[in-house]
Amino acid sequence: MQKLRIDDIENAVQPAAVMRPLTDALGTTDLAINYYELEPGDSFAFAYHNHEIQEEVFYVQSGRATFETEAGQVAVGPGEIIRFDREEFQRGWNRGEERVVALALGAPLEYGRQVKLRDCEACGEQTDNRLERLDEADVVAAYCTECGEETGRWTRGSMAGTVP
Repeated sequence: MQKLRIDDIENAVQPAAVMRPLTDALGTTDLAINYYELEPGDSFAFAYHNHEIQEEVFYVQSGRATFETEAGQVAVGPGEIIRFDREEFQRGWNRGEERVVALALGAPLEYGRQVKLRDCEACGEQTDNRLERLDEADVVAAYCTECGEETGRWTRGSMAGTVP
């Protein structure tokens, strides 16, 4: 058995005000678990993405999350849950005015290949991106795999303006 307080887990660098990775702290070996708090404009992910191997489930405890999907936008409100199959593209956002609190569960723990589509100004289209943790304190940047252009940059906690 493993028990913890979510607030005791360090906040990770993500496009969310709060993202606490619970997987390692709980010692899970087959399930990824992440706790999120999204301010208006925040996102669950760095990009519109999929996972080759992992399926994901998002449970929204409070607020309303809006997921970009191949079928269009899907709103998920308090007490609702949404599942994305392997290789199904999605990106969740807080497009509302109140904070979103949610849990994300992924199984199996491994992603396999993950395609991360972001707008690249240099290429003029959405391209696959790679993420890189920079030497700067707690900064993650995304780079277009086609041309190397930086397409986004994130720091820990809430970011002013629109999340890239």
